[in-house]
Amino acid sequence: MTIQLGNADIIAAESAHTSGVYPKRPLAIVRGEGARLWDADGREYIDCVGGQGAANLGHANPAVVAAIREQAGTLISCPEIFHNDQRAAYLNELVSALPAGLDRAFLCNSGAEAIEGALKLARLLTGRLGVVATVRGFHGRTMGALSATWEPKYREPFLPLIDGFTHVPYDKLAALDAAVTEQTAAVLIELVQGEGGVRPGSAEYVAGVAQICRERGALLIVDEVQTGFGRVGAMWASQLYGITPDIMALAKSIAGGLPMGAVAFHERFGPMPPASHGSTFGGGPLVCAAARAALRELTERDLPGPAAPKGAYVIDRLRGLKLARVREVRGMGLLIGLELKERVQPFLTALMEQGVLALPAGPNVLRLLPPLVIEYDELDRVVAAIGEVLA
Repeated sequence: MTIQLGNADIIAAESAHTSGVYPKRPLAIVRGEGARLWDADGREYIDCVGGQGAANLGHANPAVVAAIREQAGTLISCPEIFHNDQRAAYLNELVSALPAGLDRAFLCNSGAEAIEGALKLARLLTGRLGVVATVRGFHGRTMGALSATWEPKYREPFLPLIDGFTHVPYDKLAALDAAVTEQTAAVLIELVQGEGGVRPGSAEYVAGVAQICRERGALLIVDEVQTGFGRVGAMWASQLYGITPDIMALAKSIAGGLPMGAVAFHERFGPMPPASHGSTFGGGPLVCAAARAALRELTERDLPGPAAPKGAYVIDRLRGLKLARVREVRGMGLLIGLELKERVQPFLTALMEQGVLALPAGPNVLRLLPPLVIEYDELDRVVAAIGEVLA
């Protein structure tokens, strides 16, 4: 007989041996379906954490589940020193969905790994060392990605980091213009800053960044780890801004919730030199099968398309509440931020008590990352809960 553990039992068992690096909420999630989650005590929540952006398809998507089950019984592991049918098919399908010109991809296991690969590739291709990133930009916590990440509390315990990284204000083209030189290998930007407060870049800024890179021989790396795979109302934020990056970093929802990432790069660069990079688990058959199913679900059901009106609906309703604690509501698609006039953490706790799970984006921004499959009645419940806790 299986004994069902409650929240308190699971929390105590995990706390006894966990690393301690994660600030955890007093909740043990044990099941999910669509845009809803259940804790070990059976309570239901609307999920606006969305696996920190990894659950665009929702939880327990049937197509992804079926693909994982079938592939797990066939072949789980196959390193890239051998060819593989699932990897071959996925690379073809991924490239077909990417912005035109991005026709090669290195497969890895996470967003931070994708950023590391992108940075290495930029230095390899240009022979330069400099990387220009942005204030409030977040790109991961491994040493190269952390060097590009701006937040001092993440960086300072690990100084010195990698040389050659410069940070300039976001959405300020003059500052970036001054920073990009003949020693700059790459400019690394998010088109919508996520962790940095849900800040979309202006169209003029993004176009200007692309032009400066072209003029000076620096490569444009766009971090689409959070914005990719339909989050912002198109498959890629790059599409909405009308640009094609030289290199694009992908992860989070790439494989329906399994750990995977990718570095996509332009056809003019050709293949990377053998042994210039690598990953034991990158491009394994199991995650490639899941990623194929996830990509089919996104495209055949056109899940990116409805994300735009759903996001506009939520933003309009939240602005209509005219909450005194809220300085601004902003976002793109279903990447939404409420900038508060005070710290956000108490309100995340209050929302959890109301049955809504949400994220911070810095100290005073409440971030919503619901699955793209969320229904309008669920969005109404989220808005009502926010209205109640912020009133």
